[in-house]
Amino acid sequence: MTISTRKTVLTGLAMFGTVAMLAACAQAPATTDNNSAAASDFLPCMVSDEGGFDDKSFNQLGFEGLTEASETLGVEPITVESAAETDYQSNVQNLVDQGCNLIVTVGFNLAAATVESALANPEVNYAIIDDTADLDFNGEIDAPNIKPIVFDTAPAAFLAGYAAAGYSKTGVVGTYGGLQIPPVTIFMDGFADGVAYYNEQNDTTVQTVGWDVASQTGSFTGGFAAGVDSLAKAQALIDQNADVLLPVGGPIFLSAIEAVKSSGKDIAMIGVDADLYETYPDGADLFLTSILKGMKVGVAEVVAKAGADDFDATPFVGTLDNDGVGVAPFHNFESKVAATMVDELDAIKAGIIDGSITVESPASPKQ
Repeated sequence: MTISTRKTVLTGLAMFGTVAMLAACAQAPATTDNNSAAASDFLPCMVSDEGGFDDKSFNQLGFEGLTEASETLGVEPITVESAAETDYQSNVQNLVDQGCNLIVTVGFNLAAATVESALANPEVNYAIIDDTADLDFNGEIDAPNIKPIVFDTAPAAFLAGYAAAGYSKTGVVGTYGGLQIPPVTIFMDGFADGVAYYNEQNDTTVQTVGWDVASQTGSFTGGFAAGVDSLAKAQALIDQNADVLLPVGGPIFLSAIEAVKSSGKDIAMIGVDADLYETYPDGADLFLTSILKGMKVGVAEVVAKAGADDFDATPFVGTLDNDGVGVAPFHNFESKVAATMVDELDAIKAGIIDGSITVESPASPKQ
């Protein structure tokens, strides 16, 4: 089956060029005796998006990758948390002022601040998660000292959508996002297309609510914070009889859990970025699976290479083929899904990798 390419809908890029005040910073770097002079002098740093480094998802995975590589190198990183989008620019500048050699920015929202700082500070290296640093959309990175860390999550979400459709008892599954930006909509595209593929292969009519792939329109909270907006979006999907929910956008899943528990209905959830069964045990019994992004692995690799004086701006692209994306086990739902589901997903994954099944999203990164 071929899922056709659709016109990309990108909105609101202007909002990313905001200025800010400092949110937080860590202590100065330390050196250890078991590292080379080059590694000892290396100072890796990171700026979070909203949600902070304990969001059990996106920011936390990036932080864990930074920490892992820094420990291996024997250096102490500096990290800065952004409480709001108005923090981005000054947070990045603060790290420049502290002498960081590599600044990793976590998320599409920090693209403008990252590009601006990289152009102004060519002696500093940058990496950005979930963005190609191509603000003018000319197909090129806007500064030679920025390395994108991006993920083609549509195929992994396709697998999760197929599984969700196979699990659903009501014949309705739903998804909603934080902001309508490519790193969010790529999950929703893949998920909805996976449901459609399940219907085609099994002669069923499972419906996806909350996102229309053809028109690129759907349900969004307007941010990445848990709260009343996320709760309302989740409840709206439940009211449409959805019994599988995919909230895309860091901690907004916390409000979805609240809505599911309050509903008293038998509703499963699908996590994003991390395996939320493991990272958020309080909600473990609700997660059918999670759509995984290897942000920890990607960040660790980029930081380690930069620490070894081996930085380059070639994008790191996580795919099914290199295990940069994937789906988590069914965990507690293993006995609740069809006995053939794991084998079906393995076959679909193999088909995507060998090209016999094409999964594309307008938000998919170029490879």
